[in-house]
Amino acid sequence: MPKPLLTVWYNTRCPVCDAGISRQKRRLIEAIKAGRIEFRDINSEPAALAGYGVLLEDIRRRLHATDAGGRLLVGADVAVAVLRTTPGEGWLATLFGNPVILPLTRLAYDRFADLLYAWNRRKGRW
Repeated sequence: MPKPLLTVWYNTRCPVCDAGISRQKRRLIEAIKAGRIEFRDINSEPAALAGYGVLLEDIRRRLHATDAGGRLLVGADVAVAVLRTTPGEGWLATLFGNPVILPLTRLAYDRFADLLYAWNRRKGRW
């Protein structure tokens, strides 16, 4: 099977992250079956992105992904890439990923991710 176009690493121990990815998986069933996109639990492979200098805690804080060319995507850029491949959600990728709005998308994503990370730490979800 060829290398996926996008491999997304996320934290299954975060209930919000897990629910969001589960929703996307249901929407992307054909792409997953065809091997175009893959979702991986970082808790099962904590050193998976060590070659990029990415620590386990980094992935617990924000989504990370690699594309078919081996390029690392982080945070809002991952969300936009997933939306771009999701049937019926390409318009959201166009809206939030356009060059004018993308800096605001990244800022909003990062602030939300920081709050979610702090909440998960307080709840002991590791």
